[in-house]
Amino acid sequence: IMNRNLLLVTLSLGVWGIGEGFFIYFQPLYLQEWGADPLLIGGVYSVMGIAMAAAQIPAGYLSDRFGSRSIMWASWILGTMAAWTMALANSMAAFIAGMVLYGLTGFVLAPMNSYITNVRGNLSVGRALSLPSGVYNLGAVAGPVIGGLVADHLGLKTVYFIAAILFIVSTAIVLFVQKNPETHHADLDSSKSKGLLRNTRFLAFLGVAFITLFALYIPQPLTPNFLQNQQGFSRTTIGIIGACGSFGSAISTLLLGRLSSLAGFFASQLMLIVFSLVLLKGDGAIIFGIGYLFIGGYRLCRATVLAIGRSLIHPSETGLGYGLIETANAVAVILAPLLAGVLYRQDPYSVYRIGVLLLSIVILINVIIFSTINKRKARKA
Repeated sequence: IMNRNLLLVTLSLGVWGIGEGFFIYFQPLYLQEWGADPLLIGGVYSVMGIAMAAAQIPAGYLSDRFGSRSIMWASWILGTMAAWTMALANSMAAFIAGMVLYGLTGFVLAPMNSYITNVRGNLSVGRALSLPSGVYNLGAVAGPVIGGLVADHLGLKTVYFIAAILFIVSTAIVLFVQKNPETHHADLDSSKSKGLLRNTRFLAFLGVAFITLFALYIPQPLTPNFLQNQQGFSRTTIGIIGACGSFGSAISTLLLGRLSSLAGFFASQLMLIVFSLVLLKGDGAIIFGIGYLFIGGYRLCRATVLAIGRSLIHPSETGLGYGLIETANAVAVILAPLLAGVLYRQDPYSVYRIGVLLLSIVILINVIIFSTINKRKARKA
């Protein structure tokens, strides 16, 4: 059963999901409307990733030292400011500035997940992390559908104004969460912590997380452009397809989140292979909508790598550990869009062909790695 604080965070994320859903699938289309080509669009996403990466470790460290609530509050407020910056932008430079500012708010991930982990009560770490993520994605189901309709009839600028108003509501809700009583871990034996930089198992897992998240992200950033430019879909249709993606993310995190972390980790990779194959071979909005259900594997993977990583570290290092994991994800978000932009400019379909190839290689690597680990555990037992 959710306690009060977890419920408020979950509710706030649900409202945020509606607001973000209004515009998130249309970001590359708005950039294209401003005159950006695929390589520049990929570059903007990479800059967002850099902003996210730069903030993750400091935010995780500060959450361990001073508590995660104030850092969460700062991120919600900054995200609202970023939305208003995008809504009020009168040039591509101003709009990109808003996007980068919004990317910077990704520093909330480590503190928020640390907070959720500490207030989870009797829930498992994986379950506690997947529930708010699932509700966020349920909120994001309605956003793209309504946002697409608004974009077609009133323009994309209006979409951002509505999202910014919803972010104010979400921020008002999260300001009522209580301070985490376990923030400073006073009851833990810190002598059991060897330090994350000497934790070879955790550092090795960071490498696994990076290559996996990199491969998972490549097919995603330019797909709205692919649907508009190569498939000829309207923004309303793209919004509906995007809503299918949000619904798939919600189902993945809520239902598949019940699986063991390792099972969910591999399921997420298979899902993105299906997504890429459908985009590569599919025809028609219904087929692409079905394919978009499988994009939820990315969110599922994000939750499972946190749960696996949490099992490899001392509880007093949860914030910093999550910060390192989110940094690995952010670096993947920096590099993957650049590769996607290069591929898309040469041949839009190659994004999905290369995506399938890389994901297949990554799954094989991960199977070998975790099979070896399990065999070693069995021999020691």
